[in-house]
Amino acid sequence: MKTKRILITRTDRLGDVVLSTPVIRFLREKYPFAYIAFMVRPENRDVVVANPDLDEVIIYDKYGKQKSFWNTFKFALKLRNKKFDMAIALHPTTRVHVMFFLADIPERIGYDRKMGRLLTLRIKHDKQKGEKHEVDYNFDVLEKIGIDTTRAVKMPYIVTTEKHKNVVLLLRKKFNISENIAVFHPGASCPSKRWSAENFGYLADKITDKYGLNAVFVGGIETEKFVKRAINVMKNKATNLAGKLNVGELAEFLSKCRVFVSNDSGPVHIAVAVKTPTVAIFGRNDRGLSPKRWGPIGKNDEVVHDSGECVECLAHNCRKDFICLKKISPEEVMKAVDRILKKAGNK
Repeated sequence: MKTKRILITRTDRLGDVVLSTPVIRFLREKYPFAYIAFMVRPENRDVVVANPDLDEVIIYDKYGKQKSFWNTFKFALKLRNKKFDMAIALHPTTRVHVMFFLADIPERIGYDRKMGRLLTLRIKHDKQKGEKHEVDYNFDVLEKIGIDTTRAVKMPYIVTTEKHKNVVLLLRKKFNISENIAVFHPGASCPSKRWSAENFGYLADKITDKYGLNAVFVGGIETEKFVKRAINVMKNKATNLAGKLNVGELAEFLSKCRVFVSNDSGPVHIAVAVKTPTVAIFGRNDRGLSPKRWGPIGKNDEVVHDSGECVECLAHNCRKDFICLKKISPEEVMKAVDRILKKAGNK
């Protein structure tokens, strides 16, 4: 195979992009002299901006600059000028498949859905079955084109910049945050993923009392209301950094914490990528949304999951008031934290 210029795309959410990074590293090892580019949405740029295995990061702003069909068409023509030999779509979207076609990329590989007929090589899409982890599904695409991935290292990774490091250093000084911390993320994109904010507060107190770790809460601006609810029930002091860290800064910040507890969300995979022991909280009885597909994959990571025993999960349209999440107690999550800290050498 003489591919010299490879384009990889992942234009969905934060965690999905993080879980695509092992593919980048594998392709760099496989093709050390190839030109490898990665296309991503602007809000997820920091996941790959400092990645040493990439030659270029291409920003596709499908909700902004490239929202219209005309601007997407012009974007595709710019891709054509880059003369890629191969394009790999790790997440199927109609726009991406159309762009590959318009960019006249000879080899176009991806999933057979959302105008998959525009691809030159298609793989059956059955991720909804949740039979394996998303990382493994990503490598299935490479297997489809005849690349043996049995020895691939499938752990995600993020490299942060000096700017990220400096911002975090200043933030730590401003809020007097040591490295002896436990970090909590009570937000998530869907209510079916959000364990109660009050439970996060109770849990933070338990960890603070037992291990002497300082509690810090993180998340985007949309998470701030949940952070405030969590801190309001605490008897111990906690630091609220919601809305104060971008993706790269969050990665840098998490790399220095002792344990991270989060709902099923993108920051879980950021924590894993920077080797921080992580507890992820999952509800829902849906194989495609299960921990088997989306859980943290670090050797010291833990999952706390309750399916609620529902016959069918309706996710955000739940008719049982998210009983699966309500069945998970702070004590149960605390046991997972205990196991993690014990494995990490904290008695």
